[in-house]
Amino acid sequence: MLLIQNADVYAPRALGRQSLLLGGGRILWMGPDAQRPVLPPALAAVCEVLDLDGQRLIPGLVDAHVHVTGGGGEAGFRTRVPPVPLSRFTAAGVTTVVGLLGTDDVTRGPRELVATLYALREEGLTAYGWLGGYHLPPATLTGGVRSDLVLIEPFLGIGEVALSDHRSSQPTLEEILRLAADAHVAGLMTGKAGVLHLHLGDGPRGLELVRAALCASELPARVFHPTHVNRRRALFEEAVALARQGCTIDLTAFPVAADEDAYPAAEALARYLGSGAPPGHVTVSSDAGGCLPCFDADGRVTRMDVGSSGALLATLAETLAGGVALSEALPAFTSNPARLLRLAAKGAIAVGADADLVALDAAGSARCVIVRGELHVRDGAVVRRGPFETP
Repeated sequence: MLLIQNADVYAPRALGRQSLLLGGGRILWMGPDAQRPVLPPALAAVCEVLDLDGQRLIPGLVDAHVHVTGGGGEAGFRTRVPPVPLSRFTAAGVTTVVGLLGTDDVTRGPRELVATLYALREEGLTAYGWLGGYHLPPATLTGGVRSDLVLIEPFLGIGEVALSDHRSSQPTLEEILRLAADAHVAGLMTGKAGVLHLHLGDGPRGLELVRAALCASELPARVFHPTHVNRRRALFEEAVALARQGCTIDLTAFPVAADEDAYPAAEALARYLGSGAPPGHVTVSSDAGGCLPCFDADGRVTRMDVGSSGALLATLAETLAGGVALSEALPAFTSNPARLLRLAAKGAIAVGADADLVALDAAGSARCVIVRGELHVRDGAVVRRGPFETP
């Protein structure tokens, strides 16, 4: 058991100074310290106390787009990014990840993805996955995407299927509709998210296929979850229009140069929140472990970087520095992805919710990180690592 005292709680709504009692991986009680329940002596003897001295306490971040097995490979086998170790997530305040495959869905596949998700779970993280990758038909474990979603517990939806990108399979409207229908029906059967997570490249067609799918079918708009929509300014405006129709759009916290036709995630989030579009229809993800390549006119990689989970807290801090209130910005990193993914115990600080908590220092870095009641980061230092990590 763990007793947290003197926490300035953002749940993500601002609740002010609170104490919390954690046990069994959940939040058992929250309220003013003067009203704290008296524990029996046997429990009080094993209850650790953590005094946050007024630090901001937020829900653990839910990162819905992570290359847990490593991404890359667009410039040869040597550019395949290695898997992301546990502490790269926790040190960045991420307590729930959704792993996926990207361009390389040949040398990496669903077996490796599921095994990596299980490994992260054994290390204490909450980990789920998207099935498939950039290309069609998606690689599956059972022979079909709908049966994979129904029978393979960690899979929440299909993704990241590439659109408007020279690396995609150039899918047709009919193929996108079939995938979205399979995701939706599997979600109905299982209570899972049943979402089609769509990688958007910088091609001029933008979100044309998603708009056509909404017009040509009875599928709910929530099934379509386009990501990287801040990579072009015109694409972002298209995405905001889709959010008004009911889609949830995903901003990527990747680096943006001053002369690029793109919005940094912090600017895009501020613009979205100021647009009047539904505030619950935007999420922010990191693309951690993924290759962030730049291509020339012939499709050859000219340079590359690797996404990092640390970009999420950096984006949050930049958003706050731009004048957005923490309680307004925070849902895009916590409660919004949890709601879209139908993870009812995630993304919020409330009695009965999972004890996934992050204490922020004055600069916005993760001072303490708790995953399902277990301390992974304390006083800014990682205290729990994967078996192959070195301090």
